[in-house]
Amino acid sequence: MKAIVVHAAKDLRLEDRKRPEPSSGQVLLRMQAGGICGSDLHYYQHGGFGAVRLKEPMILGHEVSGIIEKVGPDVTELQVGQLVAVSPSRPCYKCEYCHIGNHNHCLKMQFYGSAMPFPHIQGAFREWLVVDVNQCAVADGLTAAEAAMAEPLSVVLHAARNAGDLLGKRILVTGCGPIGMLAVLIARAAGAAQIVVTDIQDFTINMAGMLGADEVHNVTNHPSALLKYSGDKGHFDVLFECTGLGAVVSSTVAALRPGATMMQLGFGGDMTLPMQAMTAKELVLKGSFRFHAEFFTAVSLMRKGRLDVKPVVTHSMPLDNLNAAFDLASDRSQAVKVQLNFAP
Repeated sequence: MKAIVVHAAKDLRLEDRKRPEPSSGQVLLRMQAGGICGSDLHYYQHGGFGAVRLKEPMILGHEVSGIIEKVGPDVTELQVGQLVAVSPSRPCYKCEYCHIGNHNHCLKMQFYGSAMPFPHIQGAFREWLVVDVNQCAVADGLTAAEAAMAEPLSVVLHAARNAGDLLGKRILVTGCGPIGMLAVLIARAAGAAQIVVTDIQDFTINMAGMLGADEVHNVTNHPSALLKYSGDKGHFDVLFECTGLGAVVSSTVAALRPGATMMQLGFGGDMTLPMQAMTAKELVLKGSFRFHAEFFTAVSLMRKGRLDVKPVVTHSMPLDNLNAAFDLASDRSQAVKVQLNFAP
């Protein structure tokens, strides 16, 4: 079978791997769709992000869906032919963090396509994948592309849960990649009174407007766009920060109301922040890292039609166009979520 392996920055290869077989409690999937994530792009473009660096070749990918081809011994809850979304979150369920329900902080987490530990955790961008039954969310009624969006949707659901009640709140979203777009969808579904979005590309800004943002601002063309929200100590109750850039985070402080919550989703390395201004406003800075239980909630919400992620997937490309797909996924002037099509 073919697998997508990154060896170093700009060194991405389609390599042969042995097709696996399921054991007890597992199923074999014929992969269908795989979304290229921001972390995949960091490995492709830079060989890692922050202190996380590639130290050995690694199969990329963690936003995937597949069709069950074979079930292992004693598997009765899933059937051959079912489409499933695959949770890449594989905690140990035994460590102190798992015991208190913080599975995303598991001390022995096996999260697909991660160079954080060494040896690295190999990813899911391959034609065939064996997964545990408890990773599979049945995706009846969804397309393979929608099912593969369960992972990024889970990331934002986890952040929204940490942000608290969004009903009637004024929301600022910085950065209109896939995570920012999904933040708009979730904030709107949660009853936000106002959603304002900033980015540096007209393509993504316009799409955010179509997805439900009330106001959109291209801060390249209008760098002082947030200034109008800074009067009377600020305007917004919640920030979903999706760029990971210190300068962007700093630019939002004046527009946030005292006591506002800053949800940091973007990863871009360490940053310097205006702590005195943040302290004077009693702002609450929260990080948001991965997810766990939210994955099945994400699939359920999509299946019920509560969240429509289809517009976020702008492109689907075959494995033969591997490097072109990653280059396109890096170009926010024409793409949001680019998915790889594993189906023949």
